[in-house]
Amino acid sequence: MPANHAAENALGTLGTICWTVQLLPQLWHTWRTKSTEGLSEWLMLTWGIAGTFLGTYSIVQNLNIPLILQPQLFGVLCLISWVQCQYYGRKRSRAAAIAIFVTSVALFAGFEVGMIFAITPAYNAGNMAPVQFFGIFSTILIAGALLPQYYEIYKRKEVVGISMLFMTVDLIGGVFNDLSLAFKDDFDVVAGVTYSLVVLLDGIVILCALILNPLARRRRKREAAVASTAEPGHEGSNNENLRIPMDTRPPTEEKKNDVDIEQGPA
Repeated sequence: MPANHAAENALGTLGTICWTVQLLPQLWHTWRTKSTEGLSEWLMLTWGIAGTFLGTYSIVQNLNIPLILQPQLFGVLCLISWVQCQYYGRKRSRAAAIAIFVTSVALFAGFEVGMIFAITPAYNAGNMAPVQFFGIFSTILIAGALLPQYYEIYKRKEVVGISMLFMTVDLIGGVFNDLSLAFKDDFDVVAGVTYSLVVLLDGIVILCALILNPLARRRRKREAAVASTAEPGHEGSNNENLRIPMDTRPPTEEKKNDVDIEQGPA
C-alpha cells in the first residue's frame, strides 16, 4: 500500500481517540456500581506497565504523534482503573489509593523518560535490539494481561464486571491503529502485531460475553425456579399436610371400646 501521511495521521488520531476514551465506560461502570467484582486488577496493572514500554518504543521509533500520545493516555487510564480495584475491591482508604496512583505514575513516567534517553543513542547508531525489546515486551504484556481476565471468565462461566463498551472501543481502536501503520512508509511489524493482538484478544472477551452471559442468565432462572419450589409456602410442599386423619380417638378410649366388643352383650 502506498504511503499516505494524511491517512496515517487521520487513522492514528481515530485510534488514539478510541484508546483514550475506551476506559471511560469501565471507569464509570466501576464508580457507579462501587464494585470491581469480575474485573481482574492484574489486567489493568499489566496494561498500565505495557503502556510505559509501548510509549518508549513509539517515541524512539518516531511513530506519528497520535500513536505516541496513545500509550501514554492508555497507561494513565489503566492505572486509574487499577487504583479503583484497590479502593473498591481491596477496600483501601481513599488517601492510600491516591498515594498509590501518584507514586505509580511518577515511577512509570521516570522509567519511560530514562529508557528513552538510554536507548536513543544506540538506535541512532543502528542498534535496533534495545528498541525492539521494548516493542516486543509491550506486546507480551498486553497479550498476557488478559490471561487473568480469561480465568475470571472461566471461573464464573460468564463475563462479569468488565464493560462491553470498553472492550468494543478498545477493539476498534486497535483496528484504526493497524490501518494507520499500513499507510506508513515502512510498516512497523512489532507495533502491528501489538495492535492486532489487542483486536484478537478483545474479540475473544466479547465473544465469550455473547455466548456465556445468556447461558448464565438462563441458568440463574432455572436455579431460582428450583429454589421457589422448595420454599415451605409453595403448593407442592404442602402435600404432607393434606393427609386425612384416620382415627383421632385417645388411645385409652380406643382400648376400652375394643374390650367391650370382645365381651359382647351380658
